[in-house]
Amino acid sequence: MGKLFYLLFVHAYQLGIRIVAYWNPKAKSWVEGRKQFPAMDGMGQKTVWMHCASLGEFEQGRPLLEAIKKQSPQTNIVLTFFSPSGYQTAKNYSGADHIFYLPMDSQKNAANLLDSIKPSLVLWVKYEFWYYYLTEIKKRNIPALMIAGLFRESQPFFKWYGDIWRQMLQSFTYFFVQNEESIDLLSSVGIKENVRISVDTRFDRVIEIAEKMEALPLVEAFCGSSKVIVAGSTREEDEEELTHYVKCNPQIKFIIAPHEIDPGNLKDVKKEFPGAILYSELAGANSQTITDHPSLVTGNNSPHVLIIDNIGMLSKIYHYAHISFVGGGFNEDGIHNVLEPAVYGKPVIFGPVYEKFAEAVDLVDCGAGISISNALELEKVLSELWNNEALLIEKSEAAKKYVFSKSGGTNHIMEYIQENRLLIN
Repeated sequence: MGKLFYLLFVHAYQLGIRIVAYWNPKAKSWVEGRKQFPAMDGMGQKTVWMHCASLGEFEQGRPLLEAIKKQSPQTNIVLTFFSPSGYQTAKNYSGADHIFYLPMDSQKNAANLLDSIKPSLVLWVKYEFWYYYLTEIKKRNIPALMIAGLFRESQPFFKWYGDIWRQMLQSFTYFFVQNEESIDLLSSVGIKENVRISVDTRFDRVIEIAEKMEALPLVEAFCGSSKVIVAGSTREEDEEELTHYVKCNPQIKFIIAPHEIDPGNLKDVKKEFPGAILYSELAGANSQTITDHPSLVTGNNSPHVLIIDNIGMLSKIYHYAHISFVGGGFNEDGIHNVLEPAVYGKPVIFGPVYEKFAEAVDLVDCGAGISISNALELEKVLSELWNNEALLIEKSEAAKKYVFSKSGGTNHIMEYIQENRLLIN
């Protein structure tokens, strides 16, 4: 019965997204990207396949891929994505030999993909479980590692109807999970030996980004000597909570990086923050002149809100914040990457929907993260931080200390791979 429901879900999903693709650019990218299976020329004897649902999972898996490539340069790396946001951002990533969308789950697609890739090791990052792919991997006795696993009691693996989901779990050779709760839940369904806690590899990734930080002259000029708040990955609900405070505090510089940067959403964001300037507009206004004469963006009549209309800069922009705000916490999908600002030692504010995100919970527990439920709470928190420099410093130091205390997850997994000779044919 579970398999029947799974098949109905897969077919319904495909039908639904093909219909939505007529007017939705992301859905169209999802459909178009799966029309042609890529050629696998030059595949050697040793291939590692990593699957990531989206961009966040890629950032978790990336340090591990780079460690594998460093240890074994001749290894072929195949990287697949389910979502357009992940694929479109990472499609030119030089650390992989082949990057493409994962074909929709079916017995035929799973067999064809594995016949083509012939992986000697499969790395599955955190989320997404596809029955035919995972069971075909197990059928072929290919080692499969779950990376940064995070399980909750509400998931179907742990329900009476979850037989097919538990079969998927049995396809993994080893689980690297993020907390004790995940170990206990896996144990409750018979997975007791091949599982251990390992620090989330995203900590290694954000530390690497911070340590390789390069200056952004235009952003630096925009910020000047002002107090700066960076609001990253914001959705409409987040922007609504920010609007009043932004309008009432023109002396503070705000940098807002919306989660969606399509023209329609950028137009809406500019309406929310009158007088704001897009980064592309700033860059087009003779960037050398602005760099040489920063008063052009720091004068009394200059904009105090900068909207980032590109992908890839946000992790560096947090460096310029005094306080950060991470979006998604007013949406059922939950908050985005809180580690990106925390690694620079920035207090992190976010909305109330964060309980599913271990790093957000940890930041709250150590005093570096602050959850707010509305605009009034946001204003109260910001006023307290601006007016109490010792408190701001305390939270800043707590954020950085937390991130650096969690480094080493990549080495942890690499030790297992080496001990079990998984990169040796």
